[in-house]
Amino acid sequence: MHNETLRPESTPDDLASFRPLVQTGVHPEGTLVDKYGRRITYVRLSITDRCDFRCTYCMSEEMTFLPRDAVMSLEECLRVASVFVGLGVSKLRITGGEPLVRKDALWLIERLGALPGLDNLVITSNGSQLDRFAAPLFAAGVKRINISLDTLQADRFRQITRIGDLGKVLKGIAAARAAGFRRTKLNTVMMRGVNDDEFVDLVRYAVANELDISFIEEMPLGEIHGRSNTYISSDETRSRLEEHFELLPSTEDSGGPARYWRIPGSSSRVGFISPHSHNFCDSCNRVRITARGELYPCLGQNDAVNLMEVLRSGADDAALRQAIVDSMGIKPLGHDFTQQMEAPQVVRFMSMTGG
Repeated sequence: MHNETLRPESTPDDLASFRPLVQTGVHPEGTLVDKYGRRITYVRLSITDRCDFRCTYCMSEEMTFLPRDAVMSLEECLRVASVFVGLGVSKLRITGGEPLVRKDALWLIERLGALPGLDNLVITSNGSQLDRFAAPLFAAGVKRINISLDTLQADRFRQITRIGDLGKVLKGIAAARAAGFRRTKLNTVMMRGVNDDEFVDLVRYAVANELDISFIEEMPLGEIHGRSNTYISSDETRSRLEEHFELLPSTEDSGGPARYWRIPGSSSRVGFISPHSHNFCDSCNRVRITARGELYPCLGQNDAVNLMEVLRSGADDAALRQAIVDSMGIKPLGHDFTQQMEAPQVVRFMSMTGG
């Protein structure tokens, strides 16, 4: 049996200071543990690579999307999710592309919401479809929504998304609140010279609308040039915000990589996701499944297990479970985003992996 404790020898941020106490291929019943003793309880499942936006940091302007037969069916998505839940996964995030542009996505989400043992069904969206989907998502058992929002300026929003309409997204945010969602979180990718002059305004908007907000360091995925010029660290952004807000560190954990601060007198949390400046790999509890059934144990590496082959081979759930368990053997100790800014090792775009 794995010992799930990692032994620090210096500081938690120093990934090299962690080493496994035990390395074994034996998994306790109902759990999923990697070779470094980290227990996997969180899966990000992409149900489409398609999106109605073309965000500059996520995909190229002219994208070639997967043909239908190369994408997991909704039934296959449900089967994969069910096996993961049987392995002790308690949090499932539905992603894309934009997951709500997938035909009959609600059919899948309703069935995922009914899975015994799945405590936290959440979704990441660009917000464009929430005006009509927020209420049925809430009824289906979705606990929380993350909404990408990098600017509050309509013209700038169009520049970043290439084709997006800010008004639709703001209506979607309002619809989520009206439907009953609480702790809705905005995700803001930090880009120097693009939207860094709006960070204060975005926090004020979050506070006024009882939203959480997380600022995300840009990740080196896909061949997008100039990232080193737009990169901003979480520490710099937090320092800027502290000129306008009192930020109190919080020990709250949403089950993902964000580290949170509180603003006194507000219900909003300000989070930072810092894959470059504060590596969180030592406590990584998640894996990603792409729309074509690739299981990526690490966002920042190219190693993957092809679950589609298992799904379409006629194999039973025991074989699918074993393929998932075996994938833990290729989950690395960590990524190396800091040295990949201009020459990323991961050339797939974020939309291909699942946002």
